[in-house]
Amino acid sequence: MADWMIGPRLCNCYKCGNMVCRHDDIISKIFQASHGRAFLFTHVQNVVDGPEEDRQLITGVHTLTDVYCSDCGELLGWRYIKAYEEL
Repeated sequence: MADWMIGPRLCNCYKCGNMVCRHDDIISKIFQASHGRAFLFTHVQNVVDGPEEDRQLITGVHTLTDVYCSDCGELLGWRYIKAYEEL
């Protein structure tokens, strides 16, 4: 880290710059979404959840909610609510 940086590194909305989490909240950078690379976070802020819905993903059926920037409304990704295991 450069000497001139003070405080935590932040992740922002790519459209408006609204802060959505600290860099330390990233758990993994190896997820692959349908539109490219995806990150998994422990905590986010300044976001709004859409309605919950079940979706079929590569890893099975999951209940998800889309996550939007609270400032500009841009779709940022989704939040896992529940995972279903196949019997």
